[in-house]
Amino acid sequence: MQNVEVFLPAMGEGITDATITRWLVAIGTAVSEDQPLVEIATDKVDSEVPSPVTGVVKQLLFTEGHVAKVGDALLVIETAESEPKINAESKKQPEAKLEDKEPLLHKKAAHQSNESKYSGVGLSPLVLSIAKREGIGGDELKQIEGTGLNQRITRDDILLYLSSKSKVIETQKPVSVNPAKTSAEGLAFEVVPMDRMRKLIAQHMVHSIQTSAHVTSFIEVDVTSIVNWRNSIKESFQKREGQKLTLTPIFIEAVAKTVRNFPGINSSVEGDNLIVKRNINIGIAAALPNGNLIVPVVKDADKLSIAGLANQVNDLSARAKQNKLNPDEIQGGTFTITNLGMFDTLTGTPIINQPQVAILAIGAIVKRVVVVETQQGDTIAIRSMAVLSLSYDHRVVDGALAGMFLKSLRDMLQNSTPNY
Repeated sequence: MQNVEVFLPAMGEGITDATITRWLVAIGTAVSEDQPLVEIATDKVDSEVPSPVTGVVKQLLFTEGHVAKVGDALLVIETAESEPKINAESKKQPEAKLEDKEPLLHKKAAHQSNESKYSGVGLSPLVLSIAKREGIGGDELKQIEGTGLNQRITRDDILLYLSSKSKVIETQKPVSVNPAKTSAEGLAFEVVPMDRMRKLIAQHMVHSIQTSAHVTSFIEVDVTSIVNWRNSIKESFQKREGQKLTLTPIFIEAVAKTVRNFPGINSSVEGDNLIVKRNINIGIAAALPNGNLIVPVVKDADKLSIAGLANQVNDLSARAKQNKLNPDEIQGGTFTITNLGMFDTLTGTPIINQPQVAILAIGAIVKRVVVVETQQGDTIAIRSMAVLSLSYDHRVVDGALAGMFLKSLRDMLQNSTPNY
């Protein structure tokens, strides 16, 4: 028999620790290799730590809600293997001593005792507090369909349940997690606490505004040709590639090629130095069902075809909505695109995704009557038009560079054929 320590793995550049949000196993649980053991949350994304071996859980070294550093031992698995496989590459810091973890284990035992009526139901602290406040017991919670990771009940799930419950029982006063209040001016309001991700987004946005000197430039693009091209091949593309073809991969391809020609756009600032990145990794801002935002990254986008880009974009988007992205899939971006058009927004002034120096917003594609120059003279035509807006850090990107970048991108979108 061998004792195998499972460590918190390295999860990408800049991530040094993670919060233990939920144990998926208990002491005495038999586990198989690659079985998820614990849910963790970083300041970027939630994920799971899989088991490196087959065996039985012997010890849990952290309690839910506590923070572990990369390289810390999270739990011990007893295995019959003579030479157990250990995720040693992830062990970046000294081993945590078992005696140092004992207070946490005692706290966990007390916590489990106090919350016995919720046993068997995996709850985040926020959902647990709502359940307590609303008098929802463990048996009732099990009836709620969870939409989180591994069907975990989220804040939105329990609020939706409470809302539905209030509609069924019409004779009762509707349930409100945050009761309406009235200000001194007589205005009714409701206090809604930010969730963890929204707090992090808020901090990131304020940090960006305080760091970069934001300027935004705009350009109008005639995208009629790429819209027509996409419409003409989308059915054959799906049959051949097994993927839906949206306009997003087409824009990514054009952006990646243009960024390659203007390396100053693909950089970051460190003190008095400009760090120009050789890799072109395009982040795609994606809205989540709960209203939050995440930016998965297409690595080396300039080296991919339309089919390759479509595959990555569809995969990342789908897993982002399911909260199944890996930490390294939202790291390493060098330039970001945000699609305002999906909400019919014509244009906007996006905030730079630090430590990058520029971000491109794509506005809604709208058919308009425009003047078109031809060899026979000017004519009026109905064209598919869109406005692109580039926000950039004026500390290192001047208006001339931004203008040349936008003009080159416009010309590529209007005059070139996607690589398929």
